[in-house]
Amino acid sequence: MSMDLDAPVSLPSLHRPQAATILCCNCGAPIDGTASAGALCYDCIKLTIDVSEGIQREGVLHTCRDCERWLSPPSQWVTAAPESRELLALCLRKLRGLNKVRIIDASFIWTEPHSRRVKVKITVQQEAYEGTILQQTFEVEYVVAYQQCPECQKSYTPNTWRASVQVRQKVPHKRTFLYLEQLVLKHQAHKDTINIKEVKDGLDFYFAQRNQAEKFVDFLTSVAPVKVKKAQELISTDVHTSTKSYKFTFSCELLPICKDDLVALPIKLAKSVGNISPLAICYRVGTAINLLDPTTLQTADLSANIYWRIPFKSLADVRELVEFVVLDIESLGTQNGRFFGAEATVARASDLGVNDKTYYVRTHLGGILHAGDSVLGYHLTGTNFNNAQFEELEQSNTFSSTIPDVILVKKFYARKKKSKSRSWKLRRLAKDEGDLLPKKADQDRMDADYETFLRDVEEDAELRQTLALYKAQQQRKKDADEMSMATGESSEDEVPQINLDELLDDFEDLNVND
Repeated sequence: MSMDLDAPVSLPSLHRPQAATILCCNCGAPIDGTASAGALCYDCIKLTIDVSEGIQREGVLHTCRDCERWLSPPSQWVTAAPESRELLALCLRKLRGLNKVRIIDASFIWTEPHSRRVKVKITVQQEAYEGTILQQTFEVEYVVAYQQCPECQKSYTPNTWRASVQVRQKVPHKRTFLYLEQLVLKHQAHKDTINIKEVKDGLDFYFAQRNQAEKFVDFLTSVAPVKVKKAQELISTDVHTSTKSYKFTFSCELLPICKDDLVALPIKLAKSVGNISPLAICYRVGTAINLLDPTTLQTADLSANIYWRIPFKSLADVRELVEFVVLDIESLGTQNGRFFGAEATVARASDLGVNDKTYYVRTHLGGILHAGDSVLGYHLTGTNFNNAQFEELEQSNTFSSTIPDVILVKKFYARKKKSKSRSWKLRRLAKDEGDLLPKKADQDRMDADYETFLRDVEEDAELRQTLALYKAQQQRKKDADEMSMATGESSEDEVPQINLDELLDDFEDLNVND
C-alpha cells in the first residue's frame, strides 16, 4: 500500500467542537442539541409553554359619571381621557401577575364608545428555558362600571360637611350681610362651600374640610370686625386605631353697628379713642368701626378687640331716620377728607305747612347740601332712647349741653319706590332657605333692605370701589335724559347714577351664575 506524503491531511479541530444535531422529540425537526432545552424546537416551545399564564384576561374599571374620573385602587381618583397614557397605565396596574413578565408593548383596541368595554393589546417577554426567550401578545378586556367618588357623594348627600362657619349679626336689617355677600362674591371666598344656608340673623357656610373653613374665617376677619369662637363635636371613634372624627363649627359674630348708625359711646371709651364726642355717626364699617363727630368733623377708629371689651348697642339705626328740608346753609370752611363743615337751618318735611319750627345744626354734609335739598337725619328732641350710655350723657354736666336737637346723616334723593331702569346689577349668592321660609312681610322687608343697599351703592363712590358691578341688559329704550344720567352728566338735583366705565361686562354673557 502506497502513501502520498505530500497530500493534505484533515485533522480534527481542537478549538471549535462540531455541534451535535438532534431531532425535535415532538415534530422531528433537526435542532441544535447543545442549545435546545428539553429537546424541543422553538415552534414547539411556543405551542407548549404559555408565558402569559397567571395574567388576568378580564378586569373592571370604575369611573364616576359625574366628574368622569377613574378609580385607582385603593382609594385614589385620577383624571384620564379615553385612550390616554394615564388610562393605559391604570389598566396595566390593575392586572395581577403582570409583574412576573417584561412588558414590550401595550396599546388600546378600538371599541364602541357606548359598549362600556375597554380592550388592551399587550406584548410580553419571558425566559422559558436557559437561553430561550419567548414573546407573546394577548388581549385583555375591561368592563367599565360606574361608581360615585367621595367628592360627588358629599355634594349630593346632605349632612356630609366637616366644618361650618356661622355668621351672625343681631340687627333688624340685612344691609351689612348684603355688603358682605358682595365681598365674598368678588374675592371668590365661597368656592369651597358645599352649601350656603340662610338662617335667622345670618348665614351658615358648610365646608368639606376644616382647613377650608379656617381659610374662610381668615377672610371674614380681614374684611369685617368679627368675634370668632370655635367648637367641635365628636362623631365617631375607631377603637382599634384610636382615630377620632370631629365636626368643627366656627361662630363669627359681626359687630351690631352698621353704616349710618347713631352711637352713644361710653365716656371713658370716647376719651381713649381720640377724645371724640360720645355722640357720633358710623360712616363706614371695615376691619374697624369708623366714627365721625358731625359737629367737629373729628374721626376715630374703633377696633373689634376694643369693642368686645366694652360692648354697646347703636342708639338708632337707618330705620329711624327722619326727612328734613334744608332752608339755609352756610359753609364753615373746615374740611376733613370728603366731609365739609357747614351750619344749616332745617325743618322736618312733615312740619312744612303745619308749623314754623326749625332747627339750627352743624353738619358734615356742607359739600353736597344746598338750600331746598332734602336730607335724612336723627331727631333727638323729644325722643326716648332706652340706652344706658345716652342716659349717662344726659346726666353728665360736660356733655348734656352739647347734645344737638338734630343730627344729619345723608342727603335724600326723591325717586321711585323701586327703580327698574338701572343700567347695572349685582351678583347674588345661591343660598338655601331650608326650613326658614320667609313670610310676605319678611320678604317685603328684605326687598326694602336690598333696595336701600342699592341706593347706598349709587350714592357712595367709596363703597362702589370695593364691589364688583356688572352691566345689566336694558329692558326698555332710554331717552336722552336717561342716557345722560347713565354717563354721569346729571345735575346735582338729579338722582346719582353710576358711570358706565365702572361696570364690568354682563356676567350672564360670561356664563357666570347669578
